[in-house]
Amino acid sequence: MAASILYPGTFDPITNGHADIVRRAARLFERVVVAIAANPGKTPAFSLEQRVAMARATLKDIANAEVLGFAELTVAFARKHNVRAILRGLRAVSDFEFEFQLAAMNRHLGPDVETIFMTPAEEFTFISSSLVREIAALGGDVAQFVHPAVMNELRKLQKH
Repeated sequence: MAASILYPGTFDPITNGHADIVRRAARLFERVVVAIAANPGKTPAFSLEQRVAMARATLKDIANAEVLGFAELTVAFARKHNVRAILRGLRAVSDFEFEFQLAAMNRHLGPDVETIFMTPAEEFTFISSSLVREIAALGGDVAQFVHPAVMNELRKLQKH
């Protein structure tokens, strides 16, 4: 089993698709660091603290998964945590161009850090954080797409 892998993202909020990728990566790596980006440029719906808390609740049953927030270059964060591989999820061909560009930039910034891609299980390929937020904001039921702790936070957003 390989040492550690970093799974970075905004996770606004974490979905069952993200959790599926973490769960499967946890079988391949000794440690999976789920790195939640502050990413203020995206103006996330949830604060970094909320997103970290939701991810921890969602992934609490995965013993070798660790959730941390960060606000620096992904490759710098990876190096700081002694991680030499970055995990990225690909749901559809439409994700590929952006993810390929990101992987190339990370390779340029940190040639010692590799990027590995995983696809979620088929039942999660259509789920995205932005779709979940939009459906929830319009009063739709997203309970099948997220952990109950995330559902509770989405309900709080609806009330505002």
